[in-house]
Parts: sequence; C-alpha cells; structure tokens
Amino acid sequence: MREIKAFILDLDGVVTDTAEYHFRAWKQLADEERVTFTREHNEALRGVSRRKSLEILLGDHISRYTEEQILEMMERKNNYYKIYLETITKDDFLPGAKELLAGLKERGMKVAIGSASKNTRTVLTRLGILDFFDGISDGYTVSRAKPAPDVFVYAAGAVGVPTEYCVVIEDAKSGVQAALTGGMVAVGIAPKERVGAAHFRYDSTADIDLDEIFSS
Repeated sequence: MREIKAFILDLDGVVTDTAEYHFRAWKQLADEERVTFTREHNEALRGVSRRKSLEILLGDHISRYTEEQILEMMERKNNYYKIYLETITKDDFLPGAKELLAGLKERGMKVAIGSASKNTRTVLTRLGILDFFDGISDGYTVSRAKPAPDVFVYAAGAVGVPTEYCVVIEDAKSGVQAALTGGMVAVGIAPKERVGAAHFRYDSTADIDLDEIFSS
C-alpha cells in the first residue's frame, strides 16, 4: 500500500468546467482568422498550454504569422476567455467537487491545484476557494506545459510533499501522462480512451472513490 500525503487537482474538468468558455474564446479567434475550428478540434486542446493550443488551432497556417502576431492572438483569446469567466459564481462547481475537497481535508491531505491556466487564481477566487488550497501551480509557475510533469512537480514542492506520495486527479490525456512521468499516482476522470493509462479511472469527479485510492 502506497503512502499518500497530498492530492494535486487539475482545475478545469475536475473542480469546475470552463471548457465551454475556452471553446467559445478559441472559436471566436478562429472565426476572426478564418480558420476552421470545431468542437472536435477543441478536444485536442484539453490540458494544453495556450501557445500550444494556438499552434494546434492554426496548424499549417501558423507560417503566415509573425511572433508578434502570435503573441497578440494569444492575448486576444485570453481576453475573450476572461470575459466569459466573469459569469462564474460560487455555484459553478462540478458535481462531487465540493464533496471531494471536503473528503481530502477530512483525511488530513495537503491539497494543491496543478493547472496550465494562467487564470487559475481568478477562477478559484470566483468560486470562493482560493484560500482552501495549500499550494497553487499554474501557467505562471512553470515554462513547460503538460505532458511535461513540471506543473505537478512544482505543486508537490509547494506543499512540501515528495512526488511519490502525491496523487494527481486529471481529465486530460496530457495531464495523466504528466502525472505518470512525475512518478505520481494518476487518477483519470474521463472516458477510457482519453485517460485509460491512469492508475484509477472514473467517469466524473462525483464518481471518485477515495476509499479505493487510499486502500490500493
């Protein structure tokens, strides 16, 4: 049985769901740049950094743009996204998220956020749980995005727990890969084809069985 001392949670898709806001923001940018972008394309952006997402969105068209234009588009997309974020309230938790957080604290766990988003603190503030977390690792803390393990390794350091005693909860393939690369227990909450490599897999946050994870 592995000793567990900390949980690191991805934000989007685990605690709350801003995926629709991301899609609308990227779609708005894509339409302005006359690039085809559908919900199917959007699936490839899960757990990916803003720059990498833009590279995926533009595809071969990226050669048309200068570095300055690329940076401008990243900022434009983020501005659209932040406008959508203004609609988030303390009621916008995913089902089971509040119960998960409470359960982890009841077990004396350190709890951190490990998210690629540079808007992590804004979202946590709007949800009213910024002060709940013992550590926050986001798009500002590391340069290499998932599937590199950096964002989770930083989160483990932020709560003072060695990576081998950490559990990561993720809904993206790249996030599961990052957790595994970092030597952590990976919990995937998504279809098997997306997060099947995880040590544990559940359909949603509400389905997570902490007793099963702790007894493994």
